[in-house]
Amino acid sequence: MTDNKLKIPENVAIIMDGNGRWATSKGLSRIEGHKAGEQSVVTTARKASDLGIKALTLYAFSTENWKRPPDEVEFLMHFNAEILGMRVTEFHSRNMKIRFLGRRDPLPDMLLRKMDDSTELTRNNTGMKLNIALNYGARAELVDAMREIAVQVRNGDLEPGEIEEETISSHLYAPDLSHYDLMIRTAGEMRISNFLLWELAYTELYVTDTLWPDFRGENLEEAIDVFNQRVRKYGDVVE
Repeated sequence: MTDNKLKIPENVAIIMDGNGRWATSKGLSRIEGHKAGEQSVVTTARKASDLGIKALTLYAFSTENWKRPPDEVEFLMHFNAEILGMRVTEFHSRNMKIRFLGRRDPLPDMLLRKMDDSTELTRNNTGMKLNIALNYGARAELVDAMREIAVQVRNGDLEPGEIEEETISSHLYAPDLSHYDLMIRTAGEMRISNFLLWELAYTELYVTDTLWPDFRGENLEEAIDVFNQRVRKYGDVVE
């Protein structure tokens, strides 16, 4: 259990990996693995909110995931819409503010409607920000930011010499989350998979062999325990 004296990271990101391997290990289809992972989303969001985490960002579907088998992609589009329909009321009751990071095109209309409904319902909530990265790619995010900045330069609203780190941060999908304290990846993979490239510059990384469908609140607490053992130097020297 997490000690009450431990520092709770403000902004946490999770790469939810291992649904397919979990299903394969049990002789099930990959789709069944995604279904099992839904409960981990709910329990982890609950625990994060209870612990006082200010923002939790979940990597739900990447710009590269369109390469997966068509039936799996179609299922994931409908499944994400279904999860929002089933869980948004609970998240709203917990004062969570739901937002989405990523490109809207080419997400299907039925999913976009659920996304917009969830965002609108929780718009004024003041609790934990639950950010769902859907059709998200960090390189795409940076390209979109550069395009917006280029338009400002073209229009004479910004000089190239005025571009600073803050300029780029302010054009990201979630400008208020330009940095994260902790990034968790399940299933033991040692890579960040085009996730939050700018925002993870000084983030503490925690990788667990636990597959996402098996990830629960105690696993989040364990990650926070490890986070508290790290010395964050930001390039400086700590005596």
